[in-house]
Amino acid sequence: MKILMVLTSHDALGDTGKPTGFWLEEFAAPYYVFRDGGAEVVLASPAGGAPPVDPASDGEDAQTEATRRFKQDNDAQQALASTHRLADVANDRYDAVFYPGGHGPLWDLAEDTDSIGLIERSYTDGTPLGLVCHAPGVLRRAKNDKGGPLVKGLKVTGFTNSEEEAVGLTEVVPFLVEDMLKDNGANYSRGDDWASHVVVAGNLVTGQNPDSSAAAARTLINQLQPK
Repeated sequence: MKILMVLTSHDALGDTGKPTGFWLEEFAAPYYVFRDGGAEVVLASPAGGAPPVDPASDGEDAQTEATRRFKQDNDAQQALASTHRLADVANDRYDAVFYPGGHGPLWDLAEDTDSIGLIERSYTDGTPLGLVCHAPGVLRRAKNDKGGPLVKGLKVTGFTNSEEEAVGLTEVVPFLVEDMLKDNGANYSRGDDWASHVVVAGNLVTGQNPDSSAAAARTLINQLQPK
């Protein structure tokens, strides 16, 4: 079982002068769900190398069991420090594909042609495809086989407008995940702010926020079990 995890390479929070990147919990929790499930995990990012971690996700108040485990795992740290260039591995075969969130993907992965192609192929081929928190934003430009938005008519979730407002970045992000999904015709649903909420539409699995990351990963890997 081989699973590709795609991380952002974008490190600037708009024109605020502040850093951003991927959210550590949204990488670490799924990573260990996959590894503990026996999967080989391949890590990739648009630029390759070490993807930027959002420093807000690395503070003591943001630590979880999975992030603490990661900090003690030299092999995982080395793998994260040397991700493949997405262009070099996007056309390989995988049993599943997963996108952690953080604000970074809204700037780079949402517009990245290698990522868009990967998403479109994965969805069309029936490959389980998971995205959590801000990562459903990378579905923005993806198309279905009829040329319309891939998410049109599909049940999806993602970071809510009210969660974005709570972190004070409504006017900073290039677009709001909730609004974009609705504008693209998705059947958007949400749970309470900051509570786990996972939605499944065939082979597409989306999670609302950081607390949804492990549940989304478990849902994704369950799709790989023999029926």
